[in-house]
Amino acid sequence: MQDNGASSFGRRAFLAATAATVGTGALAQTGVNGASTTEMENGASQSVRRNISSFRMLDWQPYFTSLRKGAILVDIQSRALHYWSEDQSIYKLYPTSVPLTDDLTRRGRTEVVEKVVHPVWRPTPSMRERNPEWPEVIPGGDPGNPLGPLALYLSWQYYRIHGTHDTRKIGRRSSNGCIGLYNEHITELFDLAKVGTQVLLL
Repeated sequence: MQDNGASSFGRRAFLAATAATVGTGALAQTGVNGASTTEMENGASQSVRRNISSFRMLDWQPYFTSLRKGAILVDIQSRALHYWSEDQSIYKLYPTSVPLTDDLTRRGRTEVVEKVVHPVWRPTPSMRERNPEWPEVIPGGDPGNPLGPLALYLSWQYYRIHGTHDTRKIGRRSSNGCIGLYNEHITELFDLAKVGTQVLLL
């Protein structure tokens, strides 16, 4: 990618803002329509208590008719991702980040359509409209890339299950629609999931 002055400035500003936010743990980030991009710290203990009570192992049968190619269930309320392998020998339960607001949250059935190493991040048109100062693209492998090192692309446009370098986001409402995992967890899930793995968000 050619880096002209405007895009370079936009990328630097985006990274600087991200770095500044990471350094202010007691403050919420400003995001969509003035909403916080993470929950306020003073509500974190209440959120954690609520999540612990619902962060539990689940059986796959109430949610899927089979485990063909494996299955991923994302529970938005408990902020948890469940994975079952096709032969039922592997079950994983991971904490996640979830979308900021209900209008950014998509629920229903989809599937993994692509597995991408070092995904390139491009803000959606609506994200660019809300945040015109954001860069048009951040290359894969860049430490400021919001998608982290690995991503599972879903059949819904713009929706991903991906890693994040900002570990404060996990367990919180902090995304524009995607589901985020700790990098070590997306690395594990990336190896387990296949193209065609069923995904249900509820």
